[in-house]
Amino acid sequence: MCALCLSVHLIPVNPIKEDGLNPKSRKRIMPDLLTEPPAIDPVYEAHVYCNIPTIAERSMEGYAPHYFKLVSVQVLIRHGDRYPLYAIPKTKRPDIDCMLLPNRKPSHPQLEAFIKHMSKGPAAQMDGTLSSLPRYPSHSLCEMGELTQTGVVQHLRNGQLLREIYINKQKLLPSDWTAKQLYLETTGKSRTLQSALALLYTFLPDFDWKKINMRHQWSTIFCSGSCDCPMRNHYLEEEQRRQYSLRVKNNDLEKIYVDMAKIVGIPTRQLRASNPIDSLLCYFCHNVSFPCTKTGCIGMEHFKVIKRHQLEDERERQEKKLYFLYALLATHPLLNQTVNRLQRIAEGKKEEIFVLHSAHDVTLSPVLSALGITEARFPRFAARLVFEMWQDGKRPKEHFIRILYNGADVTFQTSFCKDYYKRSSKPMCPLEKFVSFVKRDMFLVFNSTSYYDACRRRPL
Repeated sequence: MCALCLSVHLIPVNPIKEDGLNPKSRKRIMPDLLTEPPAIDPVYEAHVYCNIPTIAERSMEGYAPHYFKLVSVQVLIRHGDRYPLYAIPKTKRPDIDCMLLPNRKPSHPQLEAFIKHMSKGPAAQMDGTLSSLPRYPSHSLCEMGELTQTGVVQHLRNGQLLREIYINKQKLLPSDWTAKQLYLETTGKSRTLQSALALLYTFLPDFDWKKINMRHQWSTIFCSGSCDCPMRNHYLEEEQRRQYSLRVKNNDLEKIYVDMAKIVGIPTRQLRASNPIDSLLCYFCHNVSFPCTKTGCIGMEHFKVIKRHQLEDERERQEKKLYFLYALLATHPLLNQTVNRLQRIAEGKKEEIFVLHSAHDVTLSPVLSALGITEARFPRFAARLVFEMWQDGKRPKEHFIRILYNGADVTFQTSFCKDYYKRSSKPMCPLEKFVSFVKRDMFLVFNSTSYYDACRRRPL
């Protein structure tokens, strides 16, 4: 089993929250944010990361000149809002209910119908262990890592938005679509399976379970049968060393961890290992007061220092390029599958027209990096990355792609289409640019011509 296929969580730019220090005034911690602040604001970044379903989302998916025809859509999602993967020792776990209750906010008009439809799920074809996973969350106190009602609603909204664009407007799939026209894949976690089913339900309402074939992907980077890559693991280890080095140099960060450890009454090392940000983010996203003990409360002064460090880490990560080298090797198998599928459809095949990969932040983040989309935010809950392929109606043999991240068109931010955008009036990127990038250009930085060679060639 490859080193990367462990759930390695590179220190994410996970957001942080605003909170008063007086326990009596700790009822509300989520501020009302009406407009985007001019400078980076930890509270605003936290709000974006939580992705609380409130206002209708504007998106650029499905936009093209009228003579272009949409022929394929491939979607890579991060699961929705979840309960923490880690607990802060000696504090009360966040009191979050994972039962689905349509009359509790946030909700969705189709939430009740979704719950009823999920009860018919045994008719579906589910790979391996997926058939034993619950199809929606159902615990009165969430289990660790469990999808919440917020997470379900986020993907019900995603599916509804994509349906309005790709089914109702662009007619991507016919009303009598078949199982062969879909390709569905998820990791073996309940939160990713449930996120995929929520999106799918509003994308294809009341779908026939017999047409659903959900494939199980055991690797968080979706490397399938191409996971053996020693140099990828080398760059990941180097990146983790860089992270560690930056952290130990930060005296303010160390003081904050010492202080938080005193509050909860554990050794500093144990607190750091419990990944407090992951847990405290849940408090913030669900508008629950941060934890207190008899010694004191964790408050905003702790979060500001941690957030500042995370932003510094993100900046240094871009400069040092170790993560970028890791990302190229980590994502090539998935991007290669994507390109191969698009090429088959461009040649006239009518299978796997709509693709859904349900994944994690450690899946989306390296894909964004490998594509060269350096300005993208760290993947929020229910983030979506969409690859659209269009056929030019005036020149049917010509195909183009658009890439969208959370509804924003990022096609010309990619490393392989920046120059093309400067020279062409076309609103999209030629498919061959993407093919050349994945099949050849991804390996140039390694002085290699293939994935196999790049995975084994030691840096000079």
